[in-house]
Amino acid sequence: MIEKISFPIKAFNHNRTIRVFTPRGYQDATKCYPVLYMHDGQNVFEDQDAIHGVSLGLKDYLDSNEIEIIVVGIDTNTEGEERKNEYCPWVDGEFSKNLLGKPSYTGGKGDAYVDFIVSELKPYIDSTYRTLSESTSIGGVSLGGLISTYAACKYPDIFRNVISISSAFWRNQEEIEKLLRNTNLSSIEKFYMDSGTTEVKNDERISKGFLESNHRIYNIVKEKIPNSTFLVIEDAEHHYSYFKDRVPGIFTYLLS
Repeated sequence: MIEKISFPIKAFNHNRTIRVFTPRGYQDATKCYPVLYMHDGQNVFEDQDAIHGVSLGLKDYLDSNEIEIIVVGIDTNTEGEERKNEYCPWVDGEFSKNLLGKPSYTGGKGDAYVDFIVSELKPYIDSTYRTLSESTSIGGVSLGGLISTYAACKYPDIFRNVISISSAFWRNQEEIEKLLRNTNLSSIEKFYMDSGTTEVKNDERISKGFLESNHRIYNIVKEKIPNSTFLVIEDAEHHYSYFKDRVPGIFTYLLS
């Protein structure tokens, strides 16, 4: 079951659609469930809602495998550059400039976005649904992986597991590396990362830069979080048709 909620984000002065998946049998049970927060909510559950027609397909996957987890999908702000602004805690740095070949000035609203999740959305979810409030994970794709990593650094006692799929760390490379190095991440239980070798088809230079960016992050993460993993997927492109194939492995790792 997926419930859609129009939820106010005070910092941005507008309402956002929140999609809440509850597992099969939730209505008839009394037990509590772990919660996974995911960004780009339109692209999380069903292809029919996905921005480009392909989603992660979590609804069918979680239902068919009877996985007992609540998943909260936070819809993307599709207006202008707001997705980049909200999912990047800092304005784009030098790594981004060098990779793109030009400066970019998006980003900087990520801190407010993460605070919204922790201070406004999570209390609502925990009070409305039967959650295990201490068993909370966060994850996303591309910039969603960047902002998930930032959230885990800022609130490591809240987000115990992180899913970082084909993450665009490169936009805030220098700052997220510095934050990871300077944060006590001992309370993080699991950290999943992956990246394709052909993230940008027909652009070997950017694909190599994308992969280098992820390697640099994982080199820090693996020293601080013993139960972490980084998969390099040959010929995988930056597209949901590729991301979707990784879902079974991600949940096997997360729930093992």
